[in-house]
Formats: sequence, structure tokens, C-alpha cells
Amino acid sequence: MCLACLAFPVLAAGLFRFGEQMKRQVEIGVLYSRSGTYPVVSEASRAGVLAAIADVNADPQMPIAFVPVEYDPAGNVDNYATGCADILANSKARHIIGCVTSWSRKEVIPVLEKTGGTLWYASPYEGFEANEHVVYMHACPNQHLVPLLGYVVPKFGANGYLVGSNYIWGWETNRVARDLIADARGDVLGERYLRLGETDVSHMIAEIEATRPSFILNNLIGPSSYAFIKAYAELASRDERFGPEQCPILSCNLTEAELPVIGAFAQGHLSAGPYFRRADAEGTSGMIGSSLAASNYAAVQVLARVLAINPEATFAELPAIFAREQFDTPFGRIAIDPRTQHATVPVEIGRVSGEGFEVVQRTEAVAPDPYLSRYDRTETFGRPRLKVVS
Repeated sequence: MCLACLAFPVLAAGLFRFGEQMKRQVEIGVLYSRSGTYPVVSEASRAGVLAAIADVNADPQMPIAFVPVEYDPAGNVDNYATGCADILANSKARHIIGCVTSWSRKEVIPVLEKTGGTLWYASPYEGFEANEHVVYMHACPNQHLVPLLGYVVPKFGANGYLVGSNYIWGWETNRVARDLIADARGDVLGERYLRLGETDVSHMIAEIEATRPSFILNNLIGPSSYAFIKAYAELASRDERFGPEQCPILSCNLTEAELPVIGAFAQGHLSAGPYFRRADAEGTSGMIGSSLAASNYAAVQVLARVLAINPEATFAELPAIFAREQFDTPFGRIAIDPRTQHATVPVEIGRVSGEGFEVVQRTEAVAPDPYLSRYDRTETFGRPRLKVVS
């Protein structure tokens, strides 16, 4: 069902009064599940949206005030298209922030194309997509998987074991990983999938123990991922060869939001993303708890700036605005590629330490390359060594 989740004093002609400041009221859609198989991730994303809305509405320099119109798909992928259509049909919202999984994103795109709406997608994804009705605010493969493997292979080796949830994110991220591992002169020693929500990982753990890879790439989500990380820690307690110092788990979607659920089992393992929380950070960004919250916060900030420039902006006006503007966000000052509508973001590699991540490598302002058209294997893995044949 649709509902406006925040209330403000509304005056005539769609204006808000915030103190003495008159602001134009703008409805925006929020499409996140509050239950289902990955509620921790969804709630972290939604929290970023609501925090940014509150800050935009409190900013006396901002001429607009957002009214969120929410639809809860309840973790059912079949409800996302319905929810998107409901928001666009029954409110004045033309822009929607939401969807965690690539599956849900692909469900709403036909609705957006039919109605002229725009989705601001603020989750990491597998790349190989660009749609004029979507703005991609989180990382794509050249901003997570490529640099992560480039960091790991020289330290741990090139033989990988790949696990994933049985849908687009798992399939496609592991497909790219297979190519990268081949470029690094390594082997894929196993590739296994679980349906969403499945927690029986025993066959994966047994195969990892038998094949002894250099690293494990984890593209599971939600409870499946938590069960896998716990079971792997139990394997490491029996055989130190599988500890994070010898054979780490790598993730492109693990954030601080999930660490309380996983507990100590994740210690020492690695994740890549555009943002990890800083204990010593100052200002708004220091209060943001994960890259999911940060990217959703950034999506609201950028949308507010776009609508301040052009209050009637739809998907058709976005490329021209992106071509000439940059935006202040928790990631720093960023650009959005007007051709692909993907954001330039930092790349950070973090090691789980305590209740958060220790950043072990950071690269500023990496331009998006969703189709890996500029990928160069020698830049990532170095030139192959020549073998002397006698």
C-alpha cells in the first residue's frame, strides 16, 4: 500500500512552511521491502533515504521539500512492478528511490519506460546495463569486483571458489569473476548457488575444504550469506588454512549494516564498496552507517539538486543536467556520466575489524565503466610472466 511516511505543515499551492522558509512540496517514491529475505539491507537503504529527506527539508537554502510516498513490496519480487506503478499512478511522484536486488530493478524498468518515471538505484550491481529511466548511484564492476580481485590476487593467489544467490546478481557477478580469474592465470575451483533465503551451505563448505582455493567470492545475500560466513568460520576453527589470513571471503555487497547479524564470524574478511563508516568522521557523512545508507542519501541529495535546478525535470532532462553539474554527497563531490547515468564514486577495500571495516586501500573518484569497455587486464593483474620452454 502507498502512504506518505512523514508529515509537515502544508500550505496552499503545494508549499511547505519550514520556519519562515517557503518550500515547494515534491513527492518522491520510496520502494523498499521491510520484510522478506533481506530486510537488514533494505532497512539500511531506507534509513539513508529518510535521513536525506529530513536534511533536505531542513536546509534553508533548498527551495524544495520532499514528501516520501512509500510502497512496501514485503520481499516479494512480484510486488515491485505493482508498487512502482501504484506510486506513479496515485501520487505526483515521478522519481522513485528503491529496489535492492537486480531482479527487482529489472521488474520495474518496463513500468518506468511506459510511464516516464525514473528509478534512482542505490545498490551495488553486476553492470552490463544502462537505461535512461535509471540512475545508478552505487558501484558497478569496475568500481568493486575488478579492484577487489586486483588487490587480492597478488596477496593470496588466483584460484577462486565462487558462491552466489540463484538470481541475476550471483550469476552475472560470478560470470565476470570467471573472466577476471582467467586473466589472472587462475582457476575457478567451484561455483555453487543457493535459492534466496536458503541457509544449508554444508555442501559448499565441504567442497571448499576439498578444493582448497586461494579465496572465496561470496555473492550470496541475506541469511544465505550470514549462514555461509558462519559455517566458513567453523571450518577455519578446524583448519587454519581457511582463516582470513590464508583464504579470505571476498564480497562486493557486505556492509556495516549486516555485521551485527553476522557477529565475530566475519572478522578479517574483505569487502569492496564506495564508502565505509569512519569512526573519526565529522559532519553528516560520519553519521551514515554503511555504503547502502550513503548511496541512498546521495541519491536524495542529487535529486534535490536536480529539482532545484529544474523543478519539472523528468528522465529526459537528466543527461543535460548531469553533463554540466557535479554534486556534493557522502562520497565527496561526484559526477554522473550523462551517457550511462552511473555515478563516479571512490573505491574502498575494507577488512572487517571489530564492529566495522578497516580500509586497506582507497582510490578516489573512479569513473563508471559498466560494460568494462576500458578494462585492461595488465593494469589489474600485471603482465603474464613468460615461461622458458626448452
